[in-house]
Order: sequence, then structure tokens, then C-alpha cells
Amino acid sequence: MKIRAARCWMEKLPLRRPYTIAYMTTSDTEIVFLELELQNGIRGLGAANPFEEVVGETSSDTLLHLQSGFIDELVGRDIRDFNKIIDEAYKNFPNLPGTIAAIDIAVHDAFGKLMGITVLDYYGQQIAPLETSVTIGIKGMQETLAEAMEYFKMGFRVLKVKTGLDVEEDIDRVIKIREAIGKHIVLRVDANQGYSLGELKIFLDSTAGTQIDVIEQPLLVGKEMQLRLLPESVRKILVADESLCGVEDAIELCSEPKPFGIFNIKLMKCGGIRAAREIGMLAKQAGIDLFWGCNDESIVSITAALHAAMSCSNTRYLDLDGSFDLSRDLVESGFVVKDGFLLPIGKPGLGF
Repeated sequence: MKIRAARCWMEKLPLRRPYTIAYMTTSDTEIVFLELELQNGIRGLGAANPFEEVVGETSSDTLLHLQSGFIDELVGRDIRDFNKIIDEAYKNFPNLPGTIAAIDIAVHDAFGKLMGITVLDYYGQQIAPLETSVTIGIKGMQETLAEAMEYFKMGFRVLKVKTGLDVEEDIDRVIKIREAIGKHIVLRVDANQGYSLGELKIFLDSTAGTQIDVIEQPLLVGKEMQLRLLPESVRKILVADESLCGVEDAIELCSEPKPFGIFNIKLMKCGGIRAAREIGMLAKQAGIDLFWGCNDESIVSITAALHAAMSCSNTRYLDLDGSFDLSRDLVESGFVVKDGFLLPIGKPGLGF
């Protein structure tokens, strides 16, 4: 079945509430959408929102690249050759994971709809559904506790707290959340490169009784090998995020002694579903667990990440809350949230 038409565009979407991480505050997001229409009327949809600070690509860059002529040349191509199309995207857009991700997701969605199967069924489901974490940005103590309780009352039992501006304040926020909600939640921390090795040790020692589940990217990119000085028991709960973009990073981080015991895979860092699964397989061979993250994203790419995550047997953690705070989205469904669990809806393609 051939592609009949293709179009791309950008939507600027305010967030329901701004949030702060260690190096920036965000109040809105720009998402690029790509739609491929087949000769029989089936439409596949992709979306991208790359994070410039991590991959060097903006949503405006993504839109410009998709409008450069490559997408027009997809008209007349057979969607059953979707893997070849992805290969060509890598050749045309090297080191531009947002651009590749939009293409990758759109062709996966269209192919699955044509075949009448979900993307997850195509690759094979390997794990049971998991709870996603929801994220609390860096903010004052009362706001932090109020937001934590709000999520708890909504049924979420995994909270991720952004840290990295002030280690003493971070320690206090984590301790107070645990005291306020008790053992009823799983508590995760994302430092977004905000600590030195010494500050990380202080944080670890001071929060030892809070039962932190994982800690994402505590040190600056380029400093991660310092983590090898820590005991293996500590490194096992550390998550590579900004240090891990593509397959080459994964190969380096799999070498012994491994600085991280967990890989955070984001489709916007690596270039979509196929590359994400390649990183997942490398991690499995190295005994590394998978943590699936996101930016502020549409249901389109969050659903794609969910299908990829559930097709990898070493997936242990989901942090796919990126569509929750959008003021609006262009699609519905894709997945449902039940008691904090993300459940694919089982319709062909990605289901929206």
C-alpha cells in the first residue's frame, strides 16, 4: 500500500502549570506533527519534541527538516518498506533524533493500521503493564507537598521529584514527602546533572532512610565516569539520562565497571521506536534495566514509547507522564490510565 500524501506542522501548546528543573523553567512546548495518508485512506501520525539542551535540535529545526523535501519524496512509497524509510531518514538527518522520531513513529503507526495489528503486537509484548511516575518540578516546600498529595489522591503511587539546584533543600523536600505520604508511594529523584560527586554522596547519606527507588543523571554529562567510584549497590539505582542519547552512548555505558545500572530511553533522544529497541537490546545483554522517559509530548509519541517499552523484557520503570500537563492535544486515546498504570488500548497501529 503506497503513501498518497504527507504533511507536517507545528503546534505551540501551553502547559497546565510551569515546572522547573535544575537548569531551566518551562511553561509551554512546541510539538511537530507528521501525518502520512495511504491510498486506502489510512493515516499514520508521528510527533516530535526534541530537547535542544540534550540533543542540539529544536522543534523548529525538526519542522524545517521535515519540510526540506524528504517527506514529499515519501509519496508513492510502499508503507510496507517502513524499515527502509527509517534507514533513509538516518542517512538524510544524521544526529537529528527528533526529525527521525517523527518519521519513525508515523510509519510504524501507518504500517500497523494497514496490517490490522498494534505496534506492540508486531514486536511482541514482553512485560505486564507498569505504573508510570508523575513529576514534581523544583518548587517551594508547601507547593511540593500539595502537588504530591494531589497526585496521590488521583491514584498515582510513583512520584518523581526534580532536584539539583540546592542539595540541602532537595534533601528536605524528599524527606518531607516521605513523611507526609508514608510508605504508600514509590519515590524517585531526577537531579538533571545538578550535583557534583560530593553533593551526590551527601544526598545519598542524608536520604538513606527515605527508600529512594532510583536517581536520574546526578552528574554533568562528561563526568559520569566518576560514578564508578561509588559502590555497585549505589550505581545499580542510578539512571543514565542526558548521558544516553543514541546507540553509541549505550555501547560506551555498557562497558565495565558500569556507571549506571539503568538506562533512561527517550524516543526524542534516540530517534524513535526502532532505535529505542536497539538500545534496549544492548542494555539487556549488559544486565542493565530500562527506564522509559519523555519530554512534554503529545499522546502520539508517548503511546509510541509505551509500545516500545512493553516490547522489551528488561523494562522495569515508566516515566511517561509527558502528555498529562498539556493544555490540549491533537489526538485522544492511544492508552488509558488506570490507578497509575498505563494500558495500551489494543487498536491497530498506535491506537489513536
